[in-house]
Amino acid sequence: MRCTWAGSDPLYLRYHDEEWGVPVHDDRHLFEMLILEGAQAGLSWITILRKRPAYRKAFDRFDPKKIARYDARKKRALLADPGIVRNRLKIDAAVINARAFLAVQKEFGSFDAYIWSFVGGAPRVNRPATMKDVPARTAESDAMSRDLKKRGFKFVGSTICYAFMQAVGMADDHVAGCPAGRVRARRSARAAPVN
Repeated sequence: MRCTWAGSDPLYLRYHDEEWGVPVHDDRHLFEMLILEGAQAGLSWITILRKRPAYRKAFDRFDPKKIARYDARKKRALLADPGIVRNRLKIDAAVINARAFLAVQKEFGSFDAYIWSFVGGAPRVNRPATMKDVPARTAESDAMSRDLKKRGFKFVGSTICYAFMQAVGMADDHVAGCPAGRVRARRSARAAPVN
Protein backbone atom coordinates (compact mmCIF):
# COMPACT_ATOMS: atom_id res chain seq x y z
CA MET A 1 0.00 0.00 0.00
CA ARG A 2 1.31 3.44 -1.00
CA CYS A 3 2.07 6.05 1.69
CA THR A 4 -1.27 7.64 2.59
CA TRP A 5 -0.04 11.25 2.30
CA ALA A 6 0.23 10.86 -1.48
CA GLY A 7 -3.57 10.82 -1.77
CA SER A 8 -4.98 10.68 -5.29
CA ASP A 9 -3.71 13.91 -6.91
CA PRO A 10 -1.66 12.83 -9.98
CA LEU A 11 1.03 15.44 -9.25
CA TYR A 12 1.38 14.26 -5.65
CA LEU A 13 1.42 10.60 -6.72
CA ARG A 14 4.18 11.25 -9.27
CA TYR A 15 6.22 13.16 -6.67
CA HIS A 16 5.76 10.33 -4.15
CA ASP A 17 6.61 7.57 -6.63
CA GLU A 18 9.49 9.22 -8.47
CA GLU A 19 11.13 11.80 -6.17
CA TRP A 20 10.38 11.49 -2.44
CA GLY A 21 13.08 9.46 -0.75
CA VAL A 22 15.29 9.24 -3.86
CA PRO A 23 18.91 10.25 -3.07
CA VAL A 24 19.89 13.55 -4.71
CA HIS A 25 23.51 14.59 -5.16
CA ASP A 26 23.11 17.45 -7.65
CA ASP A 27 23.87 20.78 -5.96
CA ARG A 28 21.33 22.80 -7.92
CA HIS A 29 18.54 20.33 -7.17
CA LEU A 30 19.55 20.28 -3.49
CA PHE A 31 19.35 24.09 -3.48
CA GLU A 32 15.95 24.01 -5.18
CA MET A 33 14.56 21.63 -2.57
CA LEU A 34 16.00 23.66 0.30
CA ILE A 35 14.31 26.81 -1.02
CA LEU A 36 11.02 25.04 -1.75
CA GLU A 37 10.90 23.40 1.68
CA GLY A 38 11.39 26.81 3.25
CA ALA A 39 8.65 28.26 1.03
CA GLN A 40 6.34 25.46 2.17
CA ALA A 41 6.51 26.49 5.85
CA GLY A 42 2.92 26.93 7.02
CA LEU A 43 1.48 25.63 3.75
CA SER A 44 0.77 22.22 2.22
CA TRP A 45 3.42 20.57 0.05
CA ILE A 46 0.94 20.11 -2.80
CA THR A 47 0.63 23.92 -2.95
CA ILE A 48 4.38 24.18 -3.53
CA LEU A 49 4.43 21.31 -6.04
CA ARG A 50 1.76 23.09 -8.09
CA LYS A 51 3.82 26.28 -8.00
CA ARG A 52 7.17 24.61 -8.71
CA PRO A 53 7.20 25.42 -12.48
CA ALA A 54 6.53 29.08 -11.65
CA TYR A 55 9.25 29.00 -8.97
CA ARG A 56 11.75 27.60 -11.44
CA LYS A 57 10.96 30.40 -13.89
CA ALA A 58 10.87 33.19 -11.28
CA PHE A 59 14.06 32.04 -9.55
CA ASP A 60 16.23 31.48 -12.64
CA ARG A 61 15.93 27.69 -12.41
CA PHE A 62 17.39 27.91 -8.90
CA ASP A 63 20.80 29.12 -9.99
CA PRO A 64 22.30 30.19 -6.65
CA LYS A 65 24.82 32.55 -8.28
CA LYS A 66 22.02 34.52 -9.94
CA ILE A 67 19.76 34.48 -6.88
CA ALA A 68 22.60 35.68 -4.64
CA ARG A 69 22.71 38.87 -6.77
CA TYR A 70 18.99 39.67 -6.56
CA ASP A 71 18.44 43.32 -5.69
CA ALA A 72 15.47 45.23 -4.29
CA ARG A 73 13.88 45.61 -7.74
CA LYS A 74 14.03 41.86 -8.40
CA LYS A 75 12.56 41.15 -4.95
CA ARG A 76 9.69 43.56 -5.67
CA ALA A 77 9.04 41.70 -8.94
CA LEU A 78 8.95 38.39 -7.05
CA LEU A 79 6.50 39.83 -4.52
CA ALA A 80 4.23 40.71 -7.44
CA ASP A 81 4.45 37.23 -9.04
CA PRO A 82 1.19 35.32 -8.43
CA GLY A 83 2.84 32.05 -9.44
CA ILE A 84 4.90 31.82 -6.23
CA VAL A 85 4.29 32.27 -2.51
CA ARG A 86 4.47 36.05 -2.16
CA ASN A 87 5.98 36.31 1.27
CA ARG A 88 8.68 38.93 1.80
CA LEU A 89 10.51 36.94 4.47
CA LYS A 90 10.62 33.79 2.31
CA ILE A 91 11.83 35.72 -0.73
CA ASP A 92 14.52 37.47 1.33
CA ALA A 93 15.48 34.07 2.77
CA ALA A 94 15.98 32.63 -0.74
CA VAL A 95 18.52 35.36 -1.51
CA ILE A 96 20.26 35.02 1.87
CA ASN A 97 20.31 31.23 1.47
CA ALA A 98 21.81 31.49 -2.01
CA ARG A 99 24.73 33.47 -0.59
CA ALA A 100 25.17 31.03 2.30
CA PHE A 101 24.90 28.10 -0.14
CA LEU A 102 27.74 29.52 -2.27
CA ALA A 103 29.88 29.94 0.85
CA VAL A 104 29.28 26.28 1.76
CA GLN A 105 30.20 25.18 -1.77
CA LYS A 106 33.43 27.15 -1.53
CA GLU A 107 34.30 25.67 1.88
CA PHE A 108 33.38 22.03 1.18
CA GLY A 109 33.80 21.76 -2.58
CA SER A 110 30.07 21.08 -3.01
CA PHE A 111 26.89 21.51 -1.04
CA ASP A 112 26.32 17.79 -1.58
CA ALA A 113 29.48 16.88 0.37
CA TYR A 114 28.43 19.16 3.22
CA ILE A 115 24.75 18.26 3.52
CA TRP A 116 25.16 14.48 3.20
CA SER A 117 27.72 14.52 6.01
CA PHE A 118 24.81 14.82 8.45
CA VAL A 119 23.85 11.22 7.62
CA GLY A 120 27.36 9.91 7.09
CA GLY A 121 26.97 9.99 3.31
CA ALA A 122 24.31 7.25 3.19
CA PRO A 123 20.51 7.43 3.24
CA ARG A 124 18.69 6.57 6.44
CA VAL A 125 16.24 3.94 5.19
CA ASN A 126 13.32 3.55 7.56
CA ARG A 127 10.23 1.45 7.00
CA PRO A 128 7.67 2.84 9.43
CA ALA A 129 4.50 0.80 9.92
CA THR A 130 2.32 3.89 9.33
CA MET A 131 2.89 7.56 8.61
CA LYS A 132 2.12 8.21 12.29
CA ASP A 133 5.46 6.51 13.03
CA VAL A 134 7.42 9.02 10.93
CA PRO A 135 9.09 11.67 13.10
CA ALA A 136 8.79 15.38 12.39
CA ARG A 137 12.47 15.82 13.31
CA THR A 138 15.48 13.72 14.27
CA ALA A 139 18.88 14.19 15.89
CA GLU A 140 20.32 14.55 12.37
CA SER A 141 17.82 17.24 11.36
CA ASP A 142 18.45 19.04 14.66
CA ALA A 143 22.20 19.06 13.95
CA MET A 144 21.65 20.16 10.35
CA SER A 145 19.34 22.97 11.43
CA ARG A 146 21.80 24.25 14.03
CA ASP A 147 24.68 24.26 11.57
CA LEU A 148 22.72 25.84 8.72
CA LYS A 149 21.52 28.61 11.03
CA LYS A 150 25.09 29.16 12.26
CA ARG A 151 26.08 29.64 8.60
CA GLY A 152 23.33 32.25 8.08
CA PHE A 153 20.61 30.17 6.41
CA LYS A 154 16.97 31.12 7.05
CA PHE A 155 13.81 28.99 7.19
CA VAL A 156 15.83 25.95 8.22
CA GLY A 157 14.23 24.80 11.46
CA SER A 158 14.59 21.14 12.33
CA THR A 159 11.16 20.18 10.96
CA ILE A 160 11.91 21.90 7.63
CA CYS A 161 15.32 20.19 7.59
CA TYR A 162 13.75 16.77 8.11
CA ALA A 163 11.24 17.39 5.31
CA PHE A 164 14.21 18.40 3.14
CA MET A 165 16.05 15.20 4.13
CA GLN A 166 13.03 13.16 3.03
CA ALA A 167 12.68 15.13 -0.21
CA VAL A 168 16.30 14.51 -1.25
CA GLY A 169 16.55 10.91 -0.07
CA MET A 170 18.73 11.47 2.98
CA ALA A 171 15.82 9.88 4.85
CA ASP A 172 13.61 7.32 3.10
CA ASP A 173 10.40 7.06 5.12
CA HIS A 174 8.17 5.12 2.74
CA VAL A 175 5.92 2.96 4.89
CA ALA A 176 6.44 -0.79 5.02
CA GLY A 177 4.82 -2.31 1.94
CA CYS A 178 4.81 0.92 -0.11
CA PRO A 179 5.60 0.00 -3.74
CA ALA A 180 7.98 2.97 -4.14
CA GLY A 181 9.97 1.88 -1.10
CA ARG A 182 10.12 -1.73 -2.30
CA VAL A 183 11.37 -0.68 -5.75
CA ARG A 184 14.15 1.39 -4.18
CA ALA A 185 15.10 -1.40 -1.80
CA ARG A 186 15.47 -3.79 -4.76
CA ARG A 187 17.57 -1.25 -6.68
CA SER A 188 19.81 -0.72 -3.63
CA ALA A 189 20.25 -4.46 -3.19
CA ARG A 190 21.25 -4.84 -6.87
CA ALA A 191 23.71 -1.96 -6.56
CA ALA A 192 25.28 -3.23 -3.33
CA PRO A 193 28.86 -4.54 -3.75
CA VAL A 194 29.35 -8.27 -3.48
CA ASN A 195 32.05 -9.43 -1.04
